[in-house]
Amino acid sequence: MSLRIVFAGTPEFAAVHLSALLDTEHEIVGVYSQPDRPAGRGKKLQPSPVKQVALEHDIPVFQPLNFKEEADVDQLRALNADVMVVVAYGLLLPLNVLEAPKFGCLNVHASLLPRWRGAAPIQRCIEAGDKVTGITIMQMDVGLDTGDMLSKVTTGINLDDTGGTLHDRLAALGPDALIKTLASVEAGTLSPESQNDAAACYAHKLTKQEALIDWDTSADELADRVRAFNPFPMAFTLLGDERIRVHAAQSIEKATQLAPGTIANVSAEGIEVACKEGVLRLTKLQLAGKKPMAVADIINGQPNLFQPFYVLSSEL
Repeated sequence: MSLRIVFAGTPEFAAVHLSALLDTEHEIVGVYSQPDRPAGRGKKLQPSPVKQVALEHDIPVFQPLNFKEEADVDQLRALNADVMVVVAYGLLLPLNVLEAPKFGCLNVHASLLPRWRGAAPIQRCIEAGDKVTGITIMQMDVGLDTGDMLSKVTTGINLDDTGGTLHDRLAALGPDALIKTLASVEAGTLSPESQNDAAACYAHKLTKQEALIDWDTSADELADRVRAFNPFPMAFTLLGDERIRVHAAQSIEKATQLAPGTIANVSAEGIEVACKEGVLRLTKLQLAGKKPMAVADIINGQPNLFQPFYVLSSEL
């Protein structure tokens, strides 16, 4: 037996799940994705990764701005889907959409709900210093990631994980969990579990503004933030007027009386910067107009760029 599935998603994380479903016996009868957005230097309209996969497999693609128009909801109903699978779609779905498919809408969410509901669960769990995260398959309701949980799979968060590496690992875990959950939908063996709203926290959308390092923060917190914001929005600091992206850093136990943001030491191991608590060692940087480089290589090429007692700014 196969299910008639409508898939809704936008970024690469979602495209991985769509590709996995295309390798099953299920029938993808339609794909929903965000409208094409301008991208690249030419700012030309670009289809989302999900739309690209759908077009490659000749699957009808629908891109409503929202579902406020009844015609868009009628179009969804006409697909006569058994279930709608939603992965990082980018729209909060109204009740008439959630009730359109026979078995409703299932969401693949990149956290262990109820922790990290919202837009940026992968990055926020690293930023918060969590030790474990995972994938939750959820029966969607009208709230934001508040529906009953259907299945979970977990993974540890390594000390060297970045937003990028954890994204890729969760993207690899999600499809198998989704396919197993769909088998339970077919068999009628789902065991929904309500979320504990009291344990919920919200993963706010990432902004470029918050990527500017505030040195009046502990080194431990900043090290986590640098990892979380790699590859987007990428933590950065300012040396004079020059914006310097921080690709990698580590917290080190070292006492200093210097004001936060002051360079305490420069060596091939890294650039040590005083923080509110502790010292952050910057080990991989990207200068304006340059590729990311190890600090040792930057020092070899520009030995006077960083010096002890220089102050890195936390203000644009």
